Amino acid sequence: MMKKYFLISSCIMQLISFAQKTTKDSLVKNDNAINLKEVVISDSKNNQAASEIISGIDKQLRPTNSAQDLLRLVPGLFIAQHAGGGKAEQIFLRGFDSDHGTDFSVNIDGMPVNMVSHAHGQGYADFHFVIPETVDKLKVYKGTYNTAYGDFATSGAGEFSTKNSIGKSMVKAEVGQFDTYRAMVMLDLLRGKHLLTKNYENFYVAGEYYYSNSYFQNKQHFFRSNIFAKYNAQLNKNNFFVLSGSNFNSGWDASGQIPQRAVGDGAIDRFGSIDPTEGGATGRTNVNAILTTTLKNGDIIRNQGYYSYYQFNLYSNFTFFLNDSINGDQINQTEKGRNIYGYKFSYEKNSLLGSKKLKTVIGAGTRIDDGIVSLTHTVKRLVLDTFSIGHLNQQNASAYLDETLDLTTKFSINTGLRFDYFDFTFNNFQYDSLSGRKQVPKVSPKLNLYYSVSSGVQLYAHAGYGFHSNDARSVVINKADHSLPTALGYEVGSTFKLGKSIIVNAALWGLDLQNELVYVGDEAIVEINGATRRLGADLSIRWQLTENIFIDGDINYSHGRFVNVPDNANRIPLAPSLTSTGGISYKRTKGFNASLRYRYIDSRPANESNTVVALGYFLLDAVVNYTTSKFQIGLTAENLLNTKWNQAQFDTQSKLRGESMSVSELHYTPGTPFFLKGSFAFFF
Repeated sequence: MMKKYFLISSCIMQLISFAQKTTKDSLVKNDNAINLKEVVISDSKNNQAASEIISGIDKQLRPTNSAQDLLRLVPGLFIAQHAGGGKAEQIFLRGFDSDHGTDFSVNIDGMPVNMVSHAHGQGYADFHFVIPETVDKLKVYKGTYNTAYGDFATSGAGEFSTKNSIGKSMVKAEVGQFDTYRAMVMLDLLRGKHLLTKNYENFYVAGEYYYSNSYFQNKQHFFRSNIFAKYNAQLNKNNFFVLSGSNFNSGWDASGQIPQRAVGDGAIDRFGSIDPTEGGATGRTNVNAILTTTLKNGDIIRNQGYYSYYQFNLYSNFTFFLNDSINGDQINQTEKGRNIYGYKFSYEKNSLLGSKKLKTVIGAGTRIDDGIVSLTHTVKRLVLDTFSIGHLNQQNASAYLDETLDLTTKFSINTGLRFDYFDFTFNNFQYDSLSGRKQVPKVSPKLNLYYSVSSGVQLYAHAGYGFHSNDARSVVINKADHSLPTALGYEVGSTFKLGKSIIVNAALWGLDLQNELVYVGDEAIVEINGATRRLGADLSIRWQLTENIFIDGDINYSHGRFVNVPDNANRIPLAPSLTSTGGISYKRTKGFNASLRYRYIDSRPANESNTVVALGYFLLDAVVNYTTSKFQIGLTAENLLNTKWNQAQFDTQSKLRGESMSVSELHYTPGTPFFLKGSFAFFF
């Protein structure tokens, strides 16, 4: 009987890694078979610090109906959509309002998703170009402890991997309320045959088309189209090659964020709009190639090159008639053809230091972003004036050294050093004073300790320096001393087993941030925020109640404040303090499967003084499906209790038409009401 080894690191709460005693590793012996009784806690000597794979239990038990649901696989991560479905989600994790990705790095097959110095905001991470059914697994790195990640990885990083093969081809159709439709197809193009080599070889293509008018009074006309193709082959006994490409296009109308007072006095409905001409369009094309070479001595070399072509066009109106009482305050943010060029290299070696096992990883890489970004004043999507337009050229070169030493069979130490070098250049076409160039280096050391008390208990401690990512326009305009403010993260925790079928992870963590220099893309201005400290606790439980019934829960607490600021003005706006997710699932290889899940986030300050509060919510979702070897029929219900809840929420100063004075209050995008969707998939 194969044994499976398990580790939940403090950085991810619920991460799973199964390894067989044979020479090949496998996440799960049977993709649909889960048995926690066979799982034992292992040390991390075969794993990179703070990294495990979350594609076992959670991915099988949690319904993933869209790319944004994949982000929710990260324990403690919450998202919010507030622009008709086409805009990148707002991300919340470990006491950070990461906006659209400023402090959480999102990657797919080693290719970065976050956009540097984006027209809408630094770190903009639009994940909608990923087809959910193509994703195989997810590695999560919470905190600043992993040497392989630098830019954007203040609160952590998520590394998604797509499938190398799909097994069976499939077609899938989904139909839901609010004129919601989706068609998806995945085709195995080789079916066991060979194209370029007589060795292992796979080639598949996937495509999807999605359309919805959503639940707003004004139809959103949201569409998304995706095409993805992936080829991989064992070229010879030493070289494995992967080539993938994708094309994504999306367009939508949006109802925008609405002020609380307009709903309260009956001027608009909760699902109404102040400016119904908001919306946008975006697209991204990617090419990604990876060559992995195994040397005769077992060392591994990995070379990766990628290219992305990106376009973005967004119309928004947050303040309505505050700045222009006649035409209104609608703005248009554009990316007029951004080119992204990237290269990554890594060398991995297993050796001995005396009699101790030593694993060495050396990495290096570079990324170049080049394009035109602009901000204009518009009315009903017609340009009135240009606030800012310029040419961006930004490069991030990096290198790192990572060492893992097994001091004993129970105790291992991982230490690393990362070096980042940024070259920021922005040429403002209107104002030379807003143009400039600046080079900034950054060194980030890491340290991770692991101790296995027994086969059922592991202790660990993490510490590491990182940095807060900043926009090129902020850096060159201000010439600030702390262009890349230092972040110091630290954490202690334990993974242990209760009885035979309960796995628990508990952690205490902290993160100190030097300051934040923020470019506000909606206004083309720079804000400098002070130092912050975040302290928190995470708890995760995975319990196999019977052979087919599983219970899981995650509770995440964070206490964040600005440092050296009076108590009446030291809150971090929109930073969650208490979140929790969990559910119960009935899982079988074939036949009926079901899952009932909840999401909870507490109310939190929307500004530094806590005079405006972003309201919390509790939601229930359910999925039921019937699976055979030939087809699957499914039914999904979101917000079973039809709760009135808010997705994105902000304290915004705005002025409505006819008002003599502006008002600063809660502005929000209403969350999804009860939503029912059915699906049918056919396998062949």
